[in-house]
Amino acid sequence: MAALNYRHLYYFWVVAKEGGFARAAERLDMAIQTISAQVKALEQTLGHQLLKPAGRGVAVTDAGRAVLARAEEIFQLGESIPHEAAAAAAGQTVRLAVGLSDGLSKLAAHVLLKPVLDTPALRLVCHEGEVDDLLGELALHRLDLVLVCRPPPHNAALRLSSERLLVSRVDWYGPAPMVHKAQVDAFPASLGELPLLLPTAHAALRGRIDRWFEANRIQPRVVGEFEDSALLSLFAAQGMGVFPVTALGATDLAAMRGLRLLGQSEGLHEEVHAIRSRRGLQHPLVQRVLAAAAGA
Repeated sequence: MAALNYRHLYYFWVVAKEGGFARAAERLDMAIQTISAQVKALEQTLGHQLLKPAGRGVAVTDAGRAVLARAEEIFQLGESIPHEAAAAAAGQTVRLAVGLSDGLSKLAAHVLLKPVLDTPALRLVCHEGEVDDLLGELALHRLDLVLVCRPPPHNAALRLSSERLLVSRVDWYGPAPMVHKAQVDAFPASLGELPLLLPTAHAALRGRIDRWFEANRIQPRVVGEFEDSALLSLFAAQGMGVFPVTALGATDLAAMRGLRLLGQSEGLHEEVHAIRSRRGLQHPLVQRVLAAAAGA
């Protein structure tokens, strides 16, 4: 097979995105016949029809959809090259883009990323969202690493690798006066007498907490539910209630005055899973984050 001509691929990509040769010609300021010839040359190289007539425009064939998906990756990366080259030439930034799933403890995520925060000229970009959306961004190389609170769904088409990064015990913290008063009762039974702040059902930890309550015959009095663990701890520091936090993330609570440890859960843990693309396997900051977690 002849070598792929990326100019031909670019013209196909534009035609597919614009939905027709006329609109692509207007965007590229070229003759329709020239663009059509370039796309036909690509089809001949690949041995498959990529576009077919559809009304006044064109539609992408099954083969065309497979090519278009790869073209999206290639040209999305291409758009970032000028910015990255300019930043590198100016000695400005070392970029690390991380996706954080909605249910993940942000306190734990901060601790996991600490080993790279002293990197000279670091530009850290954090995106929060649903797991499926983050995996799509990772597959398009817009993210270097995704951290999630549960094993990701298998999707062979995305070509991603995942590993359980850590399992951390869950501790319970609360405002100092509330904790002091509750310590006359045995932990964890004291949790049944206190107002509780819990993660929402978005977090895998919430299901584990509910099962742990049931196993320990605790009837929780929930007064607040939060998707963001840092926001949850802020409300707790203001006296609203007692809350769970992974032992890993608890190291960040020192910055919040007035919070005290109530007790440590036996048999209750939070998991963090790391997901990478092939490109992420080579990113030095990703490697450093994972190596530090493995040695923790």
